[in-house]
Amino acid sequence: MSDPSPDTKQRNQEIADNEASRKTASEVRVSGFVIAVTALIALAAFGWIFFGR
Repeated sequence: MSDPSPDTKQRNQEIADNEASRKTASEVRVSGFVIAVTALIALAAFGWIFFGR
């Protein structure tokens, strides 16, 4: 089996970089959603504790 050509190596590196940036964007989106849900639950609990009694 021969080594990939420099063009193939460059292409593979670009694909890996694109996948890494896509994964990072997805993780940021999920993290933002989790933070929003947590804040909503905290606000609901705060309201229930202080205004529900």
